[in-house]
Amino acid sequence: MRWRTLLLQYCFLLITFLLTALEAVPIDIDKTKVQNIHPVESAKIESPDTGLYYDEYLKQVIDVLETDKHFREKLQKADIEEIKSGRLSKELDLVSHHVRTKLDELKRQEVGRLRMLIKAKLDSIQDIGMDHQALLKQFDHLNHLNPDKFESTDLDMLIKAATSDLEHYDKTRHEEFKKYEMMKEHERREYLKTLSEEKRKEEESKFQEMKKKHENHPKVNHPGSKDQLKEVWEETDGLDPNDFDPKTFFKLHDVNSDGFLDEQELEALFTKELEKVYDPKNEEDDMVEMEEERLRMREHVMNEVDTNKDRLVTLEEFLKATEKKEFLDPSSF
Repeated sequence: MRWRTLLLQYCFLLITFLLTALEAVPIDIDKTKVQNIHPVESAKIESPDTGLYYDEYLKQVIDVLETDKHFREKLQKADIEEIKSGRLSKELDLVSHHVRTKLDELKRQEVGRLRMLIKAKLDSIQDIGMDHQALLKQFDHLNHLNPDKFESTDLDMLIKAATSDLEHYDKTRHEEFKKYEMMKEHERREYLKTLSEEKRKEEESKFQEMKKKHENHPKVNHPGSKDQLKEVWEETDGLDPNDFDPKTFFKLHDVNSDGFLDEQELEALFTKELEKVYDPKNEEDDMVEMEEERLRMREHVMNEVDTNKDRLVTLEEFLKATEKKEFLDPSSF
């Protein structure tokens, strides 16, 4: 439904999960015209982990709100600003008693979970005499002053917290990868210090050999180029590369048929390219590095294709991108 798309332009990593629960607008595509099409994914869409520490709570609240007819109708008509500003949260006062009771229980469970996290942290540093209620203030996705009732303030805080956190999610991932690289290199150098001169030279030689081996891989197509998408069309979809059609490709890989390619659906397109470079069986291939490269590929394609910067690629945006010179000739990027 429309409200889900609006909300998830900001909470983008939840989009796959949210859209599967509602009846999507039918897409006009006759897949029988393309021979031997195999499903790209199973019909069952797994709920993605947003990486937020309140991920499960967020999903459960949305699930419960969907069951209220009045709130659902309001959400269908809401725009982005109504959702972000908190005006929509006021509609919570009109939901059914049954829904409010479920939301109250979810909040109590979440507060209990947070208190357990605080206790575990305090126990680990052997700190006592701390005010647990005061420590709850550090969590900004719920109103800690009323731990037993889910109110409009809670919905407002949850939406704003998720919006802010998810908008910075990619930046956080990049920063974590940089720290990972630095730590890996630091540990390697510290290990070399423990070795004799002879052993150290052997390890350095092995390290350089592994780097060369990692760099020796098949040609990697430019992400989002025609060559790259045609390879997916042929090897993943099992279709004749001579029949490549951008519109059909889009609809095949719009796994949840919501009319958009979201960030997870885009990242799935790069698997074949990444498999050319990274193999979990090879010592020289770092799987953490592979996921960082997947993120960079997705960011590059989004920057080129997502013209309105809403973190979703429409069919129109996708088709316009395939008309660009860069799509046919990646060297012009």
